[in-house]
Amino acid sequence: MGHHVASQQARSVHTMSCALALFVLLTSLPSHLRSQEKERSASLRGTVRDSEGKGVAGGAVHLQAQDPTRTQTVHADSQGNYSFAALDAGMYGLRAEMAGYGDTEVPSLFLGPQEVKNLDLILLPAKTGAAQPGTAQTPEFFDEPQFAVAGVTDTTNLGGHGSDTIVRTREALAKETVFLSKTPASTALVAASEKEKLLRERVERAPRDFEANHLLGKVLDENGKARDAIPYLERAGELKASDYENSYELALAYAHAGNYEQARDRAKALAMRHGTAELHHLLGDVQEKLRNPLDAVREYQLAANLDPREPYLFDWGSELLLHHAPEPSLQVFTKGNRLFPNSARMLIGVGAAFFFQGSYDQAVQRICEASDLEPNNPIPYLFLGRIQSAEAPPSEKIAEKLRRFHAKQPENAEANYYFAMSLWKSRAASQDSLNAGQIESLLDHAIRLDPKFAAAYFQLGILHSEQQDFRKAISDYRQAIQFDPQMQEAHYRLAQAYRKVGDAAKAEAELARCDQIAKESAQEMERERHEIRQFVYILRDPPQAPAR
Repeated sequence: MGHHVASQQARSVHTMSCALALFVLLTSLPSHLRSQEKERSASLRGTVRDSEGKGVAGGAVHLQAQDPTRTQTVHADSQGNYSFAALDAGMYGLRAEMAGYGDTEVPSLFLGPQEVKNLDLILLPAKTGAAQPGTAQTPEFFDEPQFAVAGVTDTTNLGGHGSDTIVRTREALAKETVFLSKTPASTALVAASEKEKLLRERVERAPRDFEANHLLGKVLDENGKARDAIPYLERAGELKASDYENSYELALAYAHAGNYEQARDRAKALAMRHGTAELHHLLGDVQEKLRNPLDAVREYQLAANLDPREPYLFDWGSELLLHHAPEPSLQVFTKGNRLFPNSARMLIGVGAAFFFQGSYDQAVQRICEASDLEPNNPIPYLFLGRIQSAEAPPSEKIAEKLRRFHAKQPENAEANYYFAMSLWKSRAASQDSLNAGQIESLLDHAIRLDPKFAAAYFQLGILHSEQQDFRKAISDYRQAIQFDPQMQEAHYRLAQAYRKVGDAAKAEAELARCDQIAKESAQEMERERHEIRQFVYILRDPPQAPAR
């Protein structure tokens, strides 16, 4: 290589000789070494996008291994796509840059052996001075998002923080927060069956009547008959293909019927002509059902930016929380709380995001505020009850709210149960007979109200065990297991109670069942972690406060 004069022919011969030598060397390696090399090969690919989700061509993407001298750089193609191949397993840092944009960085990224990971990178416009005339204005909701969702990854690479109880409670609160967005069906359609009957008669008389077909399809879908609604909405679409409302209702009916691919395709086609917030929100719902969380969160964000109404903001925040992005979720819920201070579920969202981050006092404070907003709404109390079960030290704030829950709804089984658990946490000692008697009375009442309340039976069993009444405890634990056969701790405590009464064989059987459930539970947790993919997000520094 150091010779500055060499003929083209000589260079060609040299190149062929090197290639042949390399081929001989590789094929002479032992097969097990070649297979080990293959097993270590991982790859990373994705798309560099702008804030609207469009590919950014030419962006430089740098991948740095733990050794800072080992940095690879590629440039995104005309569609914004980039890729790195033949990578060793391990931790990497990833950074994208492009003129006119701020840099985006993912400081910690794990690649497993032979893993193929997809990760999109979002480049936000570089901060400039005053906006130029004719440029799009930032929506009112967010002056500028202080985060960007860059991609998704498997949660098993990240692990949980805190005790197993805390991790499980965190996951449960995230799922239950999402559930809060599923509003119950309207009770306004009292005469729906009569309306449906009249519309059916109208369609029979005039099968080509657009309005009759459209209205009948809409009524059927609103009343939970999405599959019946689709033919009428399709016929209406044939009669008037340009009608936006009918096209939207048809996409909605497909989604309600579980035909998510058709719902997505129709909504996307419609969004090309009508970029409404409701369409993007529908696409968010559908993409989540299709297990495309990255697309879902972007659609929810578009919907909220176009129309920052409470349901759209809440669904955006809950989608972020479900996929383990508590900081961005907290930003959305906090802004939503400012815009809708009378929304109890927005406050619950703020609390759930704080709990996910490990800020338990903040979580309790926000959910207590939600219970003060709607004192007769059981949902904030149920969230507080779950948090109380996960926290070791008793919380006076939670105890106060759960006491109020019971006072307001004494015939609610969960109100009795959670108030009993609050007293249990705060009792001075297990020998506190007055407290124990009140706890037992509350648990008994919870069971009378809900005879299948497994957790209440289980807690009664613990109470009776502490009182050395093992016959009663055995009966309680068996009832708990009858209504919740997978309750691992009930099997374990039942085994201990059997030992106390001298029944070693039954004790061993319960311990064996306990071990089996533990293994099944671990497998189920692993499966759930694979199902719920985690967002990889980038946090921006918040705007600097003006100098004083």
